[in-house]
Amino acid sequence: MPRNGPGRSSPRPGPRRTSPWPYLLIAPAVLGMLYLLLYPLARAVIISFQDFRLRQLILGHAHFVGLRNYRTLLEDPRFWEVTRRTFWFMTVNVVVIMVLSTLIALMIERLGKTFRTVVLSSLVLVWAVPVVAATTVFQWLFHSEFGIVNAALTGVGLDSYKGYPWFAHSGAAFTIVVILIVWQSVPFAAITLYSALTTVPSELYESARLDGAGATRIFRSVTFPLVRPIFMLVLSLEVIWTFKAFVQIWLLTRGGPDDATTILPVYAVQTALADQRYDLGSAASMITVVLMSGVLVLYFRQLLRQEGEAL
Repeated sequence: MPRNGPGRSSPRPGPRRTSPWPYLLIAPAVLGMLYLLLYPLARAVIISFQDFRLRQLILGHAHFVGLRNYRTLLEDPRFWEVTRRTFWFMTVNVVVIMVLSTLIALMIERLGKTFRTVVLSSLVLVWAVPVVAATTVFQWLFHSEFGIVNAALTGVGLDSYKGYPWFAHSGAAFTIVVILIVWQSVPFAAITLYSALTTVPSELYESARLDGAGATRIFRSVTFPLVRPIFMLVLSLEVIWTFKAFVQIWLLTRGGPDDATTILPVYAVQTALADQRYDLGSAASMITVVLMSGVLVLYFRQLLRQEGEAL
């Protein structure tokens, strides 16, 4: 049998044949995900360009009306008021969430092992509570007759809060919704930021203290620059989650009183249910998706930038 000499190259292996089995195995999951995610979105887009009401829902036939539904929404002063309230609601929630989460993450970093475990476990338990269950708890807490909050305030001598209807006042209802969303969002943000803090080398802190830097200067010059990518990712996620908050508001106030807690997702459902105007509701949903897409672009840009820095 001839052997390859010193100057004779060994034969190259042929191209590897790719087995179709991995693709066939994941195909059901991929197709199911596409059906559950893309089909409702595509259906909503189509309805937003049609005259689609209860009659069309029953008969299954609707006329194409172009951009008429979008023009109707954009000419509605209530739509612009709801849009402004949505961004104000998002800003308040995100600022409070990020400030509290940062402070809690810094506190956890300085705790001993036992107390750190207790705090982290408590945050995980809070985070694990289902949204509907947490919203139901807040309904009972602020119930006008049987709520613990009114009982506690009355017990310390504030008799004016006996039977106080929290959800009947705009400012009170808005504040309760903010507290609920902040309470549900802080655990994830705090745990993620604490994980980022654990990656900061302790030598940098020691060097900064030797140079006479205080706690504020250390955070501004050492800690935050190193955890900034994670901080921006968490900030983007909180903006997205707060922007699409619906379940909490719908269960607590249905957007009331006087539209005080109505944001765009709630407005879209209200518009669809009022007089069965599913076309206007779909158009409002599409506008919400477009606004959220801008936030998603910033989120993915930050994510790709972080991956590039890691490489």
